[in-house]
Amino acid sequence: MAQRPDAPEPCGAATTQRDDPEATIHWTALFLAALADTSNVAAAARKAAIDVSTAYHRRRHDHEFNRKWQVALCEGYDNLEMELLFRLRSGELKPAPGAKRAVRSFDNATAFRLLAVHRESAARERARRDHTSAEEIRAAIDRKVEELRKRVMDAKARRDAGVPGVASLPKPQDPA
Repeated sequence: MAQRPDAPEPCGAATTQRDDPEATIHWTALFLAALADTSNVAAAARKAAIDVSTAYHRRRHDHEFNRKWQVALCEGYDNLEMELLFRLRSGELKPAPGAKRAVRSFDNATAFRLLAVHRESAARERARRDHTSAEEIRAAIDRKVEELRKRVMDAKARRDAGVPGVASLPKPQDPA
């Protein structure tokens, strides 16, 4: 298959790039930043000077890269949503045929279709990003219980020692 002269090397030809950890770190950082900026895999691959198939290969075989890919896409769609909201509120200035001044246009059908296509994956990534593991919840509860236990023991010790003004146990403080 013929390739454009300015196109990056295909996945098979880029094996040395994929095998070099420093080069991999470099292109993955460029790719993920561009993916967050554009929400476009092909544009991100061009920015990172790699073939699209290299990125997809890496995503299939590297769990952490796949996770970062999803985060970048979610960020990109969050940005797109903000831009779309801005356009919905203010419109876009476009030249009108025969008019001296530009006219505000509110044509956002393409952006709405793009958001609709990726709504589920963006929602899934937001849910994953906001999820707190059961272990983290248990550890937070254990810390709060231990803090309350120490407060109760200190209050009992002060009450037993006859410290004036200790009629009841102190109220727990909300750490949030």
